[in-house]
Amino acid sequence: MIRSSRLLPGLLLAAATMAVPLFIPSPAYAADEASGDVVAEAYAVLLDRDYVYPETGKRYAEALRAGIRAGRYRALSGEALGAAIDADVRAIAADGHLRLRVPDAAVPAAGSATPATPPPAARARKEPVEQAGWIAPGIAFVRFNVFPDDPAVTAEAAKFMADHADAKAIIFDVRTHNGGGLAQMDAIFPWLFAKPTRLVTMATRASVDAEGGSPIDGIASMRLVKGEAGMVTREHWATPNGDARLKQAKVYVLTSGASASAAEHFALAMKHTGRGTLVGAPTAGANHFGRGEDLGGGYAAFIPVGRTYDPATGKDWEGAGVQPDIAVPPAEALIRVLTDLGVTAAEAKALSDAHMPRWPMERRKPRVQPPSTP
Repeated sequence: MIRSSRLLPGLLLAAATMAVPLFIPSPAYAADEASGDVVAEAYAVLLDRDYVYPETGKRYAEALRAGIRAGRYRALSGEALGAAIDADVRAIAADGHLRLRVPDAAVPAAGSATPATPPPAARARKEPVEQAGWIAPGIAFVRFNVFPDDPAVTAEAAKFMADHADAKAIIFDVRTHNGGGLAQMDAIFPWLFAKPTRLVTMATRASVDAEGGSPIDGIASMRLVKGEAGMVTREHWATPNGDARLKQAKVYVLTSGASASAAEHFALAMKHTGRGTLVGAPTAGANHFGRGEDLGGGYAAFIPVGRTYDPATGKDWEGAGVQPDIAVPPAEALIRVLTDLGVTAAEAKALSDAHMPRWPMERRKPRVQPPSTP
């Protein structure tokens, strides 16, 4: 989450898989404050104008407008409206970030038998960083659940690297990491590379970039390069910080089907450069980066405006995910790494149990479309 001209500073946010809401609507919003047709048309306009692949964006818009003409959304609101719109969009082409965000349900009046939806602040919240420290002699461990737009978390990531600069191995656990931006990555990468290194390539739709809407414009680690027509292309680079202590340290990245978006960017950077070993399961396959947009009435959407890809092959991870170097069930990934580093099997199992994530390590299933009204 770097910067945005719209709802929130969004970059690589995994809107289809993340636990954190794309935005927090006002409690005054009710699910019926915007008609289904109005929401669908607002979404169609944005997809047509800004979606990373112009032809696909146009097809999305046409499908939504066909739904409006057929009256599919008119009587719907809330989750039912979101499910109907999502189903029509997915029928055109799958995208790991496309999912309509619906308003929180209105709080019922006192004495109502309908339970209220807990306010966002009362829900379980993922801490961005967990269990950072020494997991075994010479082996550092840290779990990132998100890369937020938060200088305090960036400072925490930088401090972790400095405090563990004498490690012989570092384990980055992104098995429950659902998205974010580049700030924490740019605090980590300078410690790991001995020379300037190209990590990944990122291409933004030129129309979005021209209006100042690119979420990666102006970031110091991004370099503008020539790319394909209709896109503005930049490369993400790591620049060494001058401290050589971690340059030869082993690096492991634990992955799962819940590792999405910015976590996949991080994983691909380690894999493409050969600097780290990925252990676990294929990642979520949510590639496209973008920005949050307000659709009115408390509804919102994340509009993918660009893609990140391997500069050597030109391929991204949309749908397929980033493949691990060592494929094991995610729950066993830490055991595998620790035993490879010389920790006994019994101790590795105990340490893995103590460092097991509290969050799901599997891809979140899309919303189910409700049955059609006769």
